[in-house]
Amino acid sequence: MIWAFLFAMFAGAAGPAYESELIFPLRTEHNHASMIVELPNGDLLTCWYRGSGERQADDVQILGARRKKGSKQWSAPFVLADTPGFPDTNPTMFVDSRRRLWLIWQVIVANEWHTALTEYRITSDWAGDGAPKWQLSEPLLVVPRNFAPTVEKAVAARAKGAAPDSALGKWAERTLRNGADKYFSRMGWMTRAHPVELASGRILVPLYSDGYSFSLVAFTDDGGRTWSTGEPMVGGGNIQPSIAQRKDGTLVAYMRDNGPPPKRLQVTESRDQGVTWSPVEDSEVPNPGSGSEVTVLGDGTWALVNNDLEKDRYHLVLSLSDDEGRTWKWKRTLELDEKNTTRGRFHYPSILQGKDGTIHVTYTYSLRHLPRGEPHESIKHAQFSLDWAKGK
Repeated sequence: MIWAFLFAMFAGAAGPAYESELIFPLRTEHNHASMIVELPNGDLLTCWYRGSGERQADDVQILGARRKKGSKQWSAPFVLADTPGFPDTNPTMFVDSRRRLWLIWQVIVANEWHTALTEYRITSDWAGDGAPKWQLSEPLLVVPRNFAPTVEKAVAARAKGAAPDSALGKWAERTLRNGADKYFSRMGWMTRAHPVELASGRILVPLYSDGYSFSLVAFTDDGGRTWSTGEPMVGGGNIQPSIAQRKDGTLVAYMRDNGPPPKRLQVTESRDQGVTWSPVEDSEVPNPGSGSEVTVLGDGTWALVNNDLEKDRYHLVLSLSDDEGRTWKWKRTLELDEKNTTRGRFHYPSILQGKDGTIHVTYTYSLRHLPRGEPHESIKHAQFSLDWAKGK
């Protein structure tokens, strides 16, 4: 059976290795937007959302599964969050320096992405089976910093000379109007990639808005008791930021490209711990308007997982950089439907490196060639060594 598929390649106990498996059998429901963390005891924990749809389906829940340290088997899925009568979507997780597990997700209040309300839970009681016992549960409410002036400046630079009735002119008019709307600017911010904790103790939570089609970073300096934000990252459809930090302290955010061609991961930098950001620019990395994630490995190598296409999501790759994201020297395919025979979509990845050096990736695994009503979607987990990723 497809769901039981397990591929393994070994070259000696200490050599390159790759393994992958579906976390649960293929399902008829939509299963999407996974996230993976390693708990302090070495267990792996994943989360994703499942339901009959996305924002317009009120049965959507946040589910999770565990894989105990030393085990090859994932537990049966269990509920992590469920707001009855509302869709719960786009979860992310994080383990902070105090060994606390965070779950952050969105409740879609009125079945439109721009009505998203972000919620978060924290616990130190994450061990055992099933869902953790949450010790704190709060909404994550933000007042975006210097919002309207930053939006105005960025829109003026991007839409300079655009005719009012052009696509760019209409975008500028709509963005300026919404940028001045206090309610619109405080709602609709959503998570995707892992939060990041800096050496200062500041925790950064990357956010984005489909209402604006640009990004923002929320941060807390007191472990989640109070929140602030940086200034918005306003570009041409730059959403779902994922953040890496260079050795000199510079933060680099890579963002999905929901804007016009050329379709590239968009990038911006911050040199003040996420408060202000450089103008958003295209990178050289292709992106078809799908999620990606970057992480810094223990040896300083940057690892980026992404659909390296300008259209569709049938090729998922891992890219590695030894110069902090300036160039990507190595590339390894994680999933490929070369002839698009299964109409496979392998996307929305999450990546981490475990304490033992193993790299873990989870992503949506969807086969769209199957007859209507047949099980077609799951979350897939892959694990491999850095040597395998470099093709050694």
